[in-house]
Amino acid sequence: MSCVSDSRNPVAPDTKLEIQMLHDRVLVRVPADEGERRSSSGIVIPATAQVARRLSWGNVLGVGNNVRNVKVGDRVLFNPDDQLEVEIQGDAYLVMRERDIHAMASERAEHGTGLYL
Repeated sequence: MSCVSDSRNPVAPDTKLEIQMLHDRVLVRVPADEGERRSSSGIVIPATAQVARRLSWGNVLGVGNNVRNVKVGDRVLFNPDDQLEVEIQGDAYLVMRERDIHAMASERAEHGTGLYL
């Protein structure tokens, strides 16, 4: 990230600032796209194949003060097409509202589906 140093912002350009999410926002890192995939029966699906809109899993890196159900370290399921992307130090991350998360996978066993990743 680059910082501008002026009379209103006395931060030096090489100072690293910690990112804190606000309100109900969640910062998610999506694993790199592997390209081709394999179906559960072993069929290779090329990266160029058209498939129905797919939800994606990502890892939560930060949460705002008003986020109630998701914690840092959880894996969450969401629609990547409806999210905002931000680049931080050359890596792409998604910023979304907690309500845009469809499901989460965590080690906390409270109320689940009985399915595991």
